[in-house]
Amino acid sequence: MSKVRIMLLTALAMLAFAGNSLLCRMALKHTSIDAASFTTIRLLSGAIMLALVVRCRRGPSAGGGNWPSALALFTYAAGFSFAYVSLSAATGALLLFGAVQATMIAYGVWRGERLLRWQLLGFVLALGGLVGLMLPGLAAPPLPSALLMLGAGVAWGVYSLRGKGVSDPTGVTAGNFLRAVPITAVLSLLMLNPVALDRAGIGYAVVSGALASGLGYAIWYQALPALKATQAATVQLSVPVIAALGGIAFLGEPLSWRMVLASMAILGGIALVILEKKPQVGQ
Repeated sequence: MSKVRIMLLTALAMLAFAGNSLLCRMALKHTSIDAASFTTIRLLSGAIMLALVVRCRRGPSAGGGNWPSALALFTYAAGFSFAYVSLSAATGALLLFGAVQATMIAYGVWRGERLLRWQLLGFVLALGGLVGLMLPGLAAPPLPSALLMLGAGVAWGVYSLRGKGVSDPTGVTAGNFLRAVPITAVLSLLMLNPVALDRAGIGYAVVSGALASGLGYAIWYQALPALKATQAATVQLSVPVIAALGGIAFLGEPLSWRMVLASMAILGGIALVILEKKPQVGQ
């Protein structure tokens, strides 16, 4: 694979990951769709797109997925959607990204990986940035929504760890998306509030599921084998930045000093860790 193609695929994947934040926030802010319905449509659309990708490609598939990973995927997707009822695109992406990376780094430490002194400083700096972002104040995000997004990040970290090293990540992800659909359908049925749908909201959910999620993950898994571990982890630092710029451009979201300082602490701290230790991938 040429370097130009690798760069193009990587850039498209990062745009897709950031696009999920923008599409979800746009749908829940500007349309009448509810978070549970958005989650169901997103996962169903993603499952269909990934199934088509797996069907159209050449070669055998080692996919199929499993129920524990599907549950982790559902937990991520549901927490993501309900958090974006109140969070800005930038804040949500930063909390999600920080929680994913913190989960995976903490897992590595628990398994016996050792951090250098300055890596430990970076980890503390990143956690401090997350805490600082959530401290009470005029610019603080709503605590329940922030906790939901942090939980979504932990779930995605668990999902990524469970899928680490699989021989057919696209096929496995397709199977997990398919298994997550009935779980999220149950969520929609159990919601006390009536289901709210409109064409625009459904459209955003379909684009989020089919393109930003399904096709985005397929593209990322194409580029991933050609990237070094540090490159794969470091490039994901761009996702919250892209989401922040998109939120400003398309949603008219303000950028507070608290957000800027927290972003510097979180992204800078994580960069200190992953640039030296063997980083994790996935989002």
